[in-house]
Amino acid sequence: MITTVREDWDHRRHGRYRLTETERGDVWGVCAAVDGLFGEPRRGTYELFGWVQEGTQARGWVGSRVWLVPDDDALEPWLLEDAETSGQRLGTGSLVLTGLDDYEGPPEGHTGRVRVHDEHRWLGSCREFSRVLPAEQAAPLLVLRGLAPGDHLRAALLKSTRRALDLGEAALEIQDAQGEPLTDRLLWAEVRSWCPSSYGTDLIDLELDGQLFTPVPSFAQPIWEMWLAGPPDTLGGWARLDTRRRGAWLDLVRERACRRSHPDGPPGHAYELDGRHITDEAGLYLALGEAVNGPGGYFGGCLAALDDCLRGTFGYTAPATLLWRNAGTAREHLSQTMTPDGRPYDLFADVLDVLAERGMHVTLA
Repeated sequence: MITTVREDWDHRRHGRYRLTETERGDVWGVCAAVDGLFGEPRRGTYELFGWVQEGTQARGWVGSRVWLVPDDDALEPWLLEDAETSGQRLGTGSLVLTGLDDYEGPPEGHTGRVRVHDEHRWLGSCREFSRVLPAEQAAPLLVLRGLAPGDHLRAALLKSTRRALDLGEAALEIQDAQGEPLTDRLLWAEVRSWCPSSYGTDLIDLELDGQLFTPVPSFAQPIWEMWLAGPPDTLGGWARLDTRRRGAWLDLVRERACRRSHPDGPPGHAYELDGRHITDEAGLYLALGEAVNGPGGYFGGCLAALDDCLRGTFGYTAPATLLWRNAGTAREHLSQTMTPDGRPYDLFADVLDVLAERGMHVTLA
């Protein structure tokens, strides 16, 4: 017999992962653990021929957001996220650059000269490039362990036809150890197999084809494990992280915030921002989030999102004041930034302008 998940299922006792059908919201099932959540996402690979570096040599992790800018002004730059390189190939004059480019890519037909920057400095340029097709890989597996199926999944497993086992688009909803929503991951849920689970009587281990599932990068796993245990209860838990891991922390802050209500405080509130660790853009928004909403708090992840937060429903009501301590650190690191097409701009000044326009009076200290 397969136990069916009930509407009053206690997720804190029986599982923090819920597989939900996205179109109608039906719950396929709730489980205790997931294998395959962490791994290495599929990355785009570019070989940049005739690479000429500018400044220090690019090697290892290059940046959270790296832009490739065509020399033709009529063409748009494109983005590689979480970019890495092994450095310039000896004897070839080329640089191999990898990154996440699922939603963007080079302008159609363009393989000519591009210049590369990381939103702070130009890294170099090449005379032409080629996108390297990745080798064929076996589809990863996503295994939901200790799963209690819902009615619809139970019926599909009993029918066991190929069509019935193709569950379609689903969301893997993830809660923390306190039973609070944390984040989710979309996937195309196609059942490969299932068997009795060691997690409990009448529970199953469900194996899904992970072909269209994007795993959480392995470097972010320690950060996820911290948040899965519950949100931070002290300020600055992110401060000692490098830029790459601060980005992973900010992603979870943002995704958690989208699943929670944020009562606005009364107007006239006085906020205080600890600016000692604002050495990158992620640190800027993490510090702002904590200043307004406390440990693990969210208050924007880019200028547009900051503007939205200042309009209400994210803990803030205008007018208010903000004492920004150690503001010189942010001015030093964020005043010389670059747009996607490589034009310089002052992110620090832009943030101050957005805050002022929405009724936040800032005092720099």
